[in-house]
Amino acid sequence: MHPDKPALLLAPMDGFTDSPMRALQGEIGSFTFAVSEFIRVSNNTLPPKVFQRDVPELLNEGQTSTGLPVQIQILGGNPRLMAESAQSALKAGAQSIDINFGCPAPTVNNHDGGATLLQKPQRVREVVAAVREALPAEVSVSAKLRLGWDDIQQVHENAAMAEAGGASWIVIHARTKMQRYRPPVHWGLLNEVRKARKVPIVANGDIWTLQDFQRCREQTGCRHFMLGRGALVNPLLATQVAQDLGLRVKPSPKSFLWSNLLRGLARHSQNQTDKLRKNTLHRLKQWLNLARKFGSFEHFDELKRLQTQEEFFDRMALLEL
Repeated sequence: MHPDKPALLLAPMDGFTDSPMRALQGEIGSFTFAVSEFIRVSNNTLPPKVFQRDVPELLNEGQTSTGLPVQIQILGGNPRLMAESAQSALKAGAQSIDINFGCPAPTVNNHDGGATLLQKPQRVREVVAAVREALPAEVSVSAKLRLGWDDIQQVHENAAMAEAGGASWIVIHARTKMQRYRPPVHWGLLNEVRKARKVPIVANGDIWTLQDFQRCREQTGCRHFMLGRGALVNPLLATQVAQDLGLRVKPSPKSFLWSNLLRGLARHSQNQTDKLRKNTLHRLKQWLNLARKFGSFEHFDELKRLQTQEEFFDRMALLEL
């Protein structure tokens, strides 16, 4: 990611932005690159085969079959194991490494990973520095943070420590761990962090519409942004944001058909592991359930109990008549 060129990143969302979804987003062509779902480093150094299993794009020079580059995200609190695992990721084909200090899940936090490290900023520096020192200079290392554990002002020290450790850029979800995904989102603090740091700050959190993005850009002063739930709930959003950033993308359509997007996801799932192929129908429903909860999709109850993809797409065709 170039500091002076705008970029739009696809957020890692466990169970949502997996390899078929990344391939579909690459087909749409709005994101600069995607970040993989986190790969957890706990008690042992991970071998290259784990990275290739979880991020099959590594077998394709680190990009989807549709041309979207994928950055590898790792999570853990042991500097040595994180550094050695980052080296394994590089052997597996990784082009860039991101370190997760933002995951708010209790299961992760209770095992020395994700946002729990934000309580001791020096540890953020130690992990970033260990990974940075273990890799060639041309391989970028970034960090994903939240504002803090329970205090939004913790972001200043944690961002400073990530930069001191050698992070090439810092993604900040503008909430604390204790907030999880509850409002409010504190975009204004990212502007303070951006002015204090020399590396780019990537703004993340609660960008649901083009107007949200424009307010976020105004309040943060950032040139780099990450979209997660908003891009899945509103499939037009990434293209609208990319165009507003001046990125080269296809013209933004005025509307879309959910059935076309869902068929695209099903198609990309066929080239994946047996597990992903078998779970395709579940993942189609999962996407629409997200769109029901946070967007305007109104027909989830008519689809959620269907047992086959054929039934599912037949019903979708009737709903979209």
